[in-house]
Amino acid sequence: MLQPMHELLQEAKKGGYGIPAPNVYSRFTMEACLQAAAELNSPVILGVPGVFGIEEMGELARFYERRFPQVPFALNLDHGGPFEHIIRAVRSGFSSVMVDRSTLPYEQNVEESREVVKIAHAVGMSVEAELGHVGQGNEYAETRDAGLTHPEEAAAFVEATGVDCLAVAVGTSHGAYKGTPHLEFDLLKTIAESVDVPLVLHGGSGTGDDLIAHAIECGIQKVNLWTDLSQASNMAVKDQIEADYAPDVDPDKKKISSWQYDLFGAEAYKSALMHYMNVFGCVDKA
Repeated sequence: MLQPMHELLQEAKKGGYGIPAPNVYSRFTMEACLQAAAELNSPVILGVPGVFGIEEMGELARFYERRFPQVPFALNLDHGGPFEHIIRAVRSGFSSVMVDRSTLPYEQNVEESREVVKIAHAVGMSVEAELGHVGQGNEYAETRDAGLTHPEEAAAFVEATGVDCLAVAVGTSHGAYKGTPHLEFDLLKTIAESVDVPLVLHGGSGTGDDLIAHAIECGIQKVNLWTDLSQASNMAVKDQIEADYAPDVDPDKKKISSWQYDLFGAEAYKSALMHYMNVFGCVDKA
């Protein structure tokens, strides 16, 4: 069942577990995520960056909601940038949006996030915003410390904007890390104690199971995932193509249809997500 994201995250906050937020970009990846959630009786948050097709993902979500009525899930616009994308997500039936103004000055972040909250709450949608800035893994050494979230700003930001959950920067990065991840757990604990809304960790891929599990213990309820799932899918497709086109393979047995490769990729995507569901402690929490 498609639900407002804050409802799922409030339950996670009460229960002390995290919910994975994998990016989805096709029917294969969306179905893989909902299959994983159904098999493990877990909630899941489907993230859709604007470049992946807002209207298409909205239509697919309604279709798969009928296929998986037992799965509690949210459909979230990930890193919502242009105001147009946010309105398109509202019109396309998303249950939440992220308004990402993390690179703007604090007051402008507050102003624009608050405006999105007014619009989204009017139609029953949840809103995620980011304070501090999670950078890119290939610039980890240069950007890790510069964007860390300040606890005193976090409390004021939540009160001023009315957001339903807050993405914080505590040492993770997007994409593959260049260097060893190091998270600021004391900072995270302080932020969690200073705000009453659920907290979000961007850059979950490659951070390490132990670090993410501890981050959840310290107050994280939502963990965004993309790179690890994408790489697992890519490698599965690569391995199958190489096997199909090996010189000694009977040409009549080659799986050369592109949609079949999508299935191999989706199965690997699903397996990687199920691993994280176990790490996050959300199995049997639906």
